[in-house]
Amino acid sequence: MNKRSFVKLLAGVAMAGIATLPALGQDLTPVRVGYIADYFGTSMVAIATDQGLWAKHGLEAQLSVFTNGPIQVQALGAGSLDFAYIGPGALWLPASGQAKVIAINALGYTDRVIAQPGIESIEDLRGKRVAVPEGTSGDMLLRLALDAAGMSVDDVEVVSMDPSTIVTAFASGQVDGAGIWYPFVDVIRQRVSDLNELSSNEDFFPEVAFPSSFIVSNAKADDEATIRKMNAVIKEALDYRRENLDASVQITAAFLGVPVEPLAAEAPQARLPSSEELEALSADGSVDGWLDTLAGLYVDFGRISDPLPASQFYLSQYYAD
Repeated sequence: MNKRSFVKLLAGVAMAGIATLPALGQDLTPVRVGYIADYFGTSMVAIATDQGLWAKHGLEAQLSVFTNGPIQVQALGAGSLDFAYIGPGALWLPASGQAKVIAINALGYTDRVIAQPGIESIEDLRGKRVAVPEGTSGDMLLRLALDAAGMSVDDVEVVSMDPSTIVTAFASGQVDGAGIWYPFVDVIRQRVSDLNELSSNEDFFPEVAFPSSFIVSNAKADDEATIRKMNAVIKEALDYRRENLDASVQITAAFLGVPVEPLAAEAPQARLPSSEELEALSADGSVDGWLDTLAGLYVDFGRISDPLPASQFYLSQYYAD
């Protein structure tokens, strides 16, 4: 190779490297992002932080941890967050116009209806105390399982608790059952080894998908440039997670400062479409179908009465392009 060709090759390599980084001198767009401290609620932000994806795509992220989706939606409405993560149990909030969905995270089946030893079926929960974090996917799964058994929430004594309180209450025998998810199920099992799992999200798939998602505040929903940057971070982080399961668990555990084992138990409990697949599913209306089905369930459960169609609360055009 002559000198001129070698110089041109070096220049090409240098330019390729520069293309993966923010332009020199470019100001990063600040974003306030909420997450939930479990594997699927944290792994995106953990990987994005570990892999330097925020700055790569022109963002500077301020991250805040929450215990559930509804509290994050409150923060979005109050103007203290821009983006957030929610599980399928909180989808009724964007479906009722309180936020917009920008991207799908995973099709999860981490939720379980669990019961104390000796309670062998959903029917056995009749008249019993069942704890749920209200408005979450655990709440939704309980309602679906009761309905499949010809029952409703009126047939059990529903007790609203946050997830950490459910762990204590179940372990001490204060409640007979719970609608809760991994890794909390695994934590409870360490204290009540012979608990029974009565129902799982998988029992209702594919008729009902349980997509967790990323959402944006209504105030930020018209900021197309920032949403596209956020989607770029999400897509790259989720593809990394899909292709590097063990590393993703390690990164998330280190980010949260927790042991690896509970997250390793949770991590396989989902279907993980690639960003390319989700782009196609967004373009052909499949994602809208998942979200419309969940919104319809919330009508059946009495959570909302007149949900928006998914085409009005999922910003699919920003994701599919």
